[in-house]
Amino acid sequence: MAPIPQGGTVAVTGSAGFIGGWVVRQLLDEGYRVRACVRDTNDDEKVSFLKAMPGYASGRLTLHSANLDEPGCFDQIFKGCQGVAHLSHVSSYDDMDYVKMVCDHVINSVNQSDSVNRVVVTSSIAAVMSETDIQELVRRPVLYEDRYPDEQNPNRQTNRGQGYSMGKVLAERAFADAAEESGRWDAITCCPGDNVGPILSAHQKNFGPWQHHIETMLLGKYSQNVMGAYRAWYTVDVRDVAEAHIRILESVNVSNGERFIAWSTETRNVEDVCASIDRLLPELEFAGAELVDPLPDKVKAKEAEFRAIWGGCELRNDRIRERLDMEFRPLDVSIRDCVESLISIGKVAHVRR
Repeated sequence: MAPIPQGGTVAVTGSAGFIGGWVVRQLLDEGYRVRACVRDTNDDEKVSFLKAMPGYASGRLTLHSANLDEPGCFDQIFKGCQGVAHLSHVSSYDDMDYVKMVCDHVINSVNQSDSVNRVVVTSSIAAVMSETDIQELVRRPVLYEDRYPDEQNPNRQTNRGQGYSMGKVLAERAFADAAEESGRWDAITCCPGDNVGPILSAHQKNFGPWQHHIETMLLGKYSQNVMGAYRAWYTVDVRDVAEAHIRILESVNVSNGERFIAWSTETRNVEDVCASIDRLLPELEFAGAELVDPLPDKVKAKEAEFRAIWGGCELRNDRIRERLDMEFRPLDVSIRDCVESLISIGKVAHVRR
């Protein structure tokens, strides 16, 4: 399928989000016209940073209200677009029928557009490695694009905590199947790691777990990682994730249904992330923070085992580096820039020595 033309028009769902905002900004920097989809264009707390971008003043960036739950919400927005970057989250991942319905809303609008050539579907590393049975990571420790969570485990259907990963896998397949059936457009998946990096708007402090964790560190108290008990952060800079979306939109070296993991393969325990702040920015006179472990006692008793299992995983990013010629920022840069943005844009008052 032909990629989008340079200077063409791209619709970005979830534009007010942490990744979505950077996709919009970088598309504009690359010369594209952007239709930024948000839940409410009048919610200045969440969209004022988009309106402040130079492309908005010139009209190259336009904002559009769209509620994913409403069929047809993207029909008019997608008409005339060559590409769609679909970053929006659904309201809940507990009901797979609901997740499929929302996918169908977006897919129907793509089909009706008669112009969209390519859709980038934002998934997650959860759709690669989120397991009901952590021992599955011992059996299959290489984390790369062709790995999916064990879907045969009966607990996946009853464990509500698995809804997110199951919903992401469902969405990946729904878009790829619909694109194949259409034959006119293709769908490529991007699976970002743990996003770290600078926020663009104050509300984004809480628009994702990782920058929020760093915010709580600055405020003096933070939690052990509960998103995979005692797992190190498997990180990627949010700006690199945005770049990956654009490279996928542009690439002639991708095919319908392919997925690309976007992470640097650099890992760091949450305690070491916190310790990095003073090392990277001694000028802050950061006082450090208290680590709280909210995990149940039965999980705490297995801390050493869990750390060993996560530490034994092999993170791979060969495909995205080779096919899209991607390079990734060092984690130190991401942490530094995240901290500075939380203070300057998010107005976080950090604890001082």
